[in-house]
Amino acid sequence: MNTGYAIHIRNLVKKFGDFTAVDNISFDVRKGEIFGFLGANGAGKTTAMRILCGLSRPTSGSGTVAGFDIRKEQEKIKRHIGYMSQKFSLYPDLTVRENIRLFGGIYGLKDREIHEKTEAMLDMLEIRDAGNRFAAELPLGWKQRLSFSIALIHSPQIVFLDEPTGGVDPETRRRFWELIYDTAEHGTTIFVTTHYMDEAEYCDRVSIMVDGRIAAMDSPAGLKESLAARDMDEVFRIVAGRAVREE
Repeated sequence: MNTGYAIHIRNLVKKFGDFTAVDNISFDVRKGEIFGFLGANGAGKTTAMRILCGLSRPTSGSGTVAGFDIRKEQEKIKRHIGYMSQKFSLYPDLTVRENIRLFGGIYGLKDREIHEKTEAMLDMLEIRDAGNRFAAELPLGWKQRLSFSIALIHSPQIVFLDEPTGGVDPETRRRFWELIYDTAEHGTTIFVTTHYMDEAEYCDRVSIMVDGRIAAMDSPAGLKESLAARDMDEVFRIVAGRAVREE
C-alpha cells in the first residue's frame, strides 16, 4: 500500500483489440491534492478514469487508488471513492431528502448517520427549504452542488469529478469550486476532468493526455512557463495540437 499517495499508477495500458486507448501512463496524485486530468475527446482520459474508479480492468500495468490494487481490489476502490458525472445522476422523482437517504443507504451508512448528514448537508448547501422538493425541480446549480455533496456522504478518500460544471453559469461554477477547495482543505483528494481551461487554473497540478499518453504534467504556472503560454487555453492548444490519431 502506498500511504504517501491517494493514486499511484505505473505503466498503465488499456487495449481494445488492436487499439491502444491508454498507452503506458504513470503518475501519482498526492493526498488532498486537486488534480486536473485533461485531454481532448478520444485522448484516453475517460478510459483511464474508468480504470481508476474500479469500473474497468487494465490490460497491463499496476497501481493503487485509495491504497487498493486497481487489478485485484476494484470493489474496495468503489467503496472508498466518490464519483460525480456531468449528467445529473440523482433520481428526479425523489425529493432531495429521499435522494440523500437513498445514497446514504447504498454507501452503507446507518440511519442515524444518514439523518445527521442529511441535516448538515441541507444547511451547508443552504437548501433546507428545498428538502421536500423533487430533485427534478431544482435549478441546475443546486443539482450540481447536491450531487457533489452526495458523492461525499460516505467520507471517501478521493472524489472523482467528471466535467462537473458543464452547462452552468460562471457564478455557479465559482461557488462550486469554493466547495471543491473546502473539501480538499479537509483532506479529500479531488480528481477532476474539465473542458473549462480557467478551471484548470484552480488545480494544484494538471496532466494533459494526447493519443493515450500523458503529454504534459505540472502545476498550471509551471506549464505556462515551460510552454511560454499566456494562459491554460494556450497551453491546452499547444499540447493537444500534437495529437496524431483521430478523435
